[in-house]
Amino acid sequence: MILNKIYNKSLNLLLSSYYKKIKNINFLGKVYFKGIPVILKHQDAQIIIGKNTLINSSKKNYHLNMHSSCKLLADRPQAEIIIGENCRIHGTCIHAVKKIKIGNNCLIAANTNIIDSNGHILAMDNPVDRLRIADEGRPVIIEDNVWIGANVIILGGTIIREGAVIMAGSVVKGEVPPKSIYGTDSFKVIKQY
Repeated sequence: MILNKIYNKSLNLLLSSYYKKIKNINFLGKVYFKGIPVILKHQDAQIIIGKNTLINSSKKNYHLNMHSSCKLLADRPQAEIIIGENCRIHGTCIHAVKKIKIGNNCLIAANTNIIDSNGHILAMDNPVDRLRIADEGRPVIIEDNVWIGANVIILGGTIIREGAVIMAGSVVKGEVPPKSIYGTDSFKVIKQY
């Protein structure tokens, strides 16, 4: 137990020192790390993490199977990842090409993917274009006090309002009302071309 505490404190010190030296990565107070996350960004992108936020990449003592470490990826110029205060983020991928903003006091369970871009254009008129043309992305906004269950996918253009709960395994696109429970309960063809 004591060795584990020493290890976690040392890891936090090392990671905090390392990431603070990278241009446009800002911690607005103490940020806590369990395990080693993957944090990558374009030189002109920005990542901001609020105080008392936990970035958990360790399966140890976590109640679910976590498939991988946390990943924060802002890989285009002017991409932004902004995470508020007092959040707990477990084994989650946050990939911004435009902007992903997470409010204060948010709980994000393991294996969640928050992406503001499809990665490729739809290109129904010429599907081969999907291989060579990236889409522009649409911002994702997650307001304060949101709880996101495990294995959720949050797509570009989504706004999750204050206090909402997203059920495990959901795919979220569009606006989720405040203080509501949102869940995917059926699968269907959205649009046929």
